[in-house]
Amino acid sequence: MEMRVKALLEGCDYRVMKGESGILDGEVAGIAYDSRQVKENYLFVAIRGEKVDGHMFVDDAVAKGARVVVAERDAGLPGCACVLVGDSRRALACIANNFYGRPSEDLFVAGVTGTNGKTTTTHILKSILEAWGKYVGMIGTIRHMVRDRSFPALHTTPESVELQELLREMVREGCTHVVAEVSSHALAQHRVDGVVFRAAVFTNLTRDHLDFHGTMEEYFEAKKRLFTELLHEDASAVVNTDDAYGKRLAALLESASPARSVITCGVGEEARMRASDIQTSFDGVRFRLSYEGRRYDVASALIGTPNVYNILSAAAAAVSMGVPWDDILEGIGKTRPVAGRFERIDEGQPFLCLVDYAHTEDALERLIVTARELLSSARLVGTSSGSGRIITVFGCGGDRDQGKRPRMGEIATRLSDFAIITSDNPRSENPLDIIKQIEDEAVSARYLVEPDRRIAIQKAVEMAGDGDMVLVAGKGHEEYQEISGVRYPFSDVAVLRESIRRRYGGGGAG
Repeated sequence: MEMRVKALLEGCDYRVMKGESGILDGEVAGIAYDSRQVKENYLFVAIRGEKVDGHMFVDDAVAKGARVVVAERDAGLPGCACVLVGDSRRALACIANNFYGRPSEDLFVAGVTGTNGKTTTTHILKSILEAWGKYVGMIGTIRHMVRDRSFPALHTTPESVELQELLREMVREGCTHVVAEVSSHALAQHRVDGVVFRAAVFTNLTRDHLDFHGTMEEYFEAKKRLFTELLHEDASAVVNTDDAYGKRLAALLESASPARSVITCGVGEEARMRASDIQTSFDGVRFRLSYEGRRYDVASALIGTPNVYNILSAAAAAVSMGVPWDDILEGIGKTRPVAGRFERIDEGQPFLCLVDYAHTEDALERLIVTARELLSSARLVGTSSGSGRIITVFGCGGDRDQGKRPRMGEIATRLSDFAIITSDNPRSENPLDIIKQIEDEAVSARYLVEPDRRIAIQKAVEMAGDGDMVLVAGKGHEEYQEISGVRYPFSDVAVLRESIRRRYGGGGAG
C-alpha cells in the first residue's frame, strides 16, 4: 500500500529540512529503519542504535530507492528529501502507527511489565480471555501469537514497525484482545509509543539490564512510562505491592491520578487482591483469593509460590476488563506450565530435574528457595526420599550487567547443596572471565567450574542421587547458545533429557 508523507507524519514532531518541493504530498510505498530492508519509493528512518548509527547508512538507503529520509540531522545527500526530527525513535513509532492505521485503537491491549513473571502472566491472561470467549493475540519473549498461529520472537517487544504490523495482522484476523509483554528496552526506546494500552500490569522490579539503564532508578523510570505516559486515562493499573518498587509505583499513581483505578495485589493485608492459605506441590498451587469482600478458591497446574503472584496479576487485569469470575477461574485452571519456566523434565529418573529461565539474582534465589520448599514438602508427605540435595547449574550472560554476576554466585553457593558454574550466552566475552566474576562472592566451596554447558549438565545428572533435584537455570526456553557472535543450536531441555537417557541407558531408572 502507499501513503502520503503528510499522513505518515501526522502527530509527529518534525519539520521538512530539504529536498523536493511537495514532499508532504508525495506518497511512499513502505517504511524501514534498516537500510537493507529499503525498497523503491520507501521512507527510511535513521535511528541511533546501541551499537550502530543508522545515519551512517542513509546513502545505502537512497541508493536502494528511499524517497524520503527521516533523520535527527541533515543527511547532506542529494537526490532525496530529508525530514528532520528531534528523536528518530519517537518519529519511527509515530510513523509506523500511522502507516498501519493505528491498529491498537481497534483492540483491547493489556501490557505486562516487570523484571520477572511477564511471560507466565501473559499466558495466564490469554487463557482467561479465551475462556471468556475472546480471540486473543499475544506478544512475548518466547513467541508471538495471532489467535492460534505462532511466530518466533526475536525480542520480547518488537521494534515499532514490526509491532504495529503485528497488531494490524491481529485486527485482520479478528482478535479483540492482545496481551503483550512490554520490556524496559522497548519503553526506553519508544517502541510502544502510540499503542493504546487499556490495562497495565507491574509484576516486580529487581536488578537486571543495568548494562543498558545504568541504575535501578533509570530502570524504574523506564518501566514507569507504561503507567504514566502510555496507559489510557480510563484504564486500570495492576501493581504487585509486595514488591518495593511496586509499592512506590502504586503510591505515585494514586496520588497523581486519584480517579485512576489501581488494583494492588499480593499476600500483604493492604493489597486489594490478596492470596492466602497457599499450598504448593509439584502438582501445582492452590490458594484462597480475596477481592472486594469476596473469596475464591484458586487451583492451578503452575508450580511454586512465584506463580501465585503471576496468577494474581492476571486475575486483577481480567477483573479490570470486566471478565466474570467463573471465566477467570476457568482460565487459570486451564493454563499449562510455560516452556522453560519451572519446567519439569521427567525421563523416569529417581530424582527431579527442572529447567528455568532464571537469569537474575532475584529470579535465581526464588527458584532455589521454591525448589527447596517443594522438595521439603514432598519429603514431608512421603512422596520423595533419599538425600534431597539441590544441585544448581547456572551461568551469566556476556555483554550484560556485570554487577549481578558475583551476587548470583553468592546466592547459588549459599542456597544450593552443590553448584556447577558454567557458561550461559557468553556472546563476545571470554566465558572464563565471566565465571571468575561469578566466583568472586562464592560463600561455599561446594561448587565446581565447567565452562562447557553441555558437560556441566551431564555432570549434574551423573552426581544426582535418589530424591535429589537438579536445577538448570538461565536459558529456559532458548534453543541456542551465543558464543563470539554466533548462535549455535543448544537446548537445556534437550541436553538434560539426553543426559538422563545416557545415564540410564535410554530408559530412565526403570
